[in-house]
Amino acid sequence: MFYFTYNWRELHWQIPHKQEKRVRQASKARVANAAKKSQFRTSIKNVLKSISDKNAEQSKKDFITAVSCIDKLAMKGIIHKNKAARHKARLNSKIKSL
Repeated sequence: MFYFTYNWRELHWQIPHKQEKRVRQASKARVANAAKKSQFRTSIKNVLKSISDKNAEQSKKDFITAVSCIDKLAMKGIIHKNKAARHKARLNSKIKSL
């Protein structure tokens, strides 16, 4: 995924200083949030892979790390709290069915 970046020297006369700062902050936050969402998806994939391998012990360990990651994202507002609860509930039900 590509993000449009600005050349601040060229746009300085167009954007007031506070707005320029907000754009810089938003672009940094966008990159950080994308990395956190990627880690979120990877942790879920790890749990699903260990479930498909019928490895109950590893799936429980992966589930604990996934729940930690999901809760952090929900707490910071990167994902909605209901989405976090839905993911945790579905993963937990799959682990219980092993």
